[in-house]
Amino acid sequence: MKDLIWLLFETSLLTSGFSLDESNTFANRIHRMIKLGLSIYEDESKEDDDLPPLQENNEVEGSNKMEEVD
Repeated sequence: MKDLIWLLFETSLLTSGFSLDESNTFANRIHRMIKLGLSIYEDESKEDDDLPPLQENNEVEGSNKMEEVD
């Protein structure tokens, strides 16, 4: 809860045009809040074996991904 309050305060500072003295602390708070929201815990060392391997090239079935958007 404390991280959320600090995030709200620091975000309001940023949107008002001020800069943060410790941007790393702000980023760490964001990461902790994302982990909390996604239920990702530091002690889990399980690897994602069920994920398919990444594709190395940008070609998908003979067409470019940007062309698929059109």
